[in-house]
Amino acid sequence: MESIQRKVVIASPLLIIAANFGAAFVFGGVMGKWAFLPMILIGWALWLFFIAKFGGASSTRKWLQKPTGALGWNVFAVVVGLIPLPLFLFHADTLASWQIWVPWIVLALINPWVEEFYWRGLLLDATEHWTGWVAVLYTSLAFSLNHAAFGINSELNSGFEIIGSTFLMGVVWAIVYKKTKSLRWTIVAHFLVDFLGLSVPAFLDLWQKGTW
Repeated sequence: MESIQRKVVIASPLLIIAANFGAAFVFGGVMGKWAFLPMILIGWALWLFFIAKFGGASSTRKWLQKPTGALGWNVFAVVVGLIPLPLFLFHADTLASWQIWVPWIVLALINPWVEEFYWRGLLLDATEHWTGWVAVLYTSLAFSLNHAAFGINSELNSGFEIIGSTFLMGVVWAIVYKKTKSLRWTIVAHFLVDFLGLSVPAFLDLWQKGTW
């Protein structure tokens, strides 16, 4: 990656986070809690643009290559993905309507690929010349701040616990990518979080905060 391209990629989270917060305010006033739909679509469009422009097919093949290193790193990624399991067990009833479970399934199937390719793959590749922990902390902080925008219209997605949990997930998955040179298992782990965390019911506040 050329120097100028690298700088554009490294700075790109600022644009994406600003766009996400802007969309949350604009669409929140029109659509209320359903504002998460245009927010996600805008996010996917921006991430895919940067992935295609600065990553391309060669980077995608690299990100999906067979993991190297110890198997334990991949297990660690998946274990983190299982953390929301109690939420699923206690609140699966919120999926009773097809208007809820259809976008939930679509999001769980698509979002992990796009987010991992961008937040871990593209950004960590662009910051590979940085000190390891600086790159991990930068990408993880940007990852968590982007998710904070969803808290503008959703009580369940607001507060320090969301910022803290997404930051820790970002740190773990960034380390796993650096150790294994692959995003295969971070994608699986991210899918588990979106699936078991009941993303759409959570965006719509279909249960009370603080209850399992």
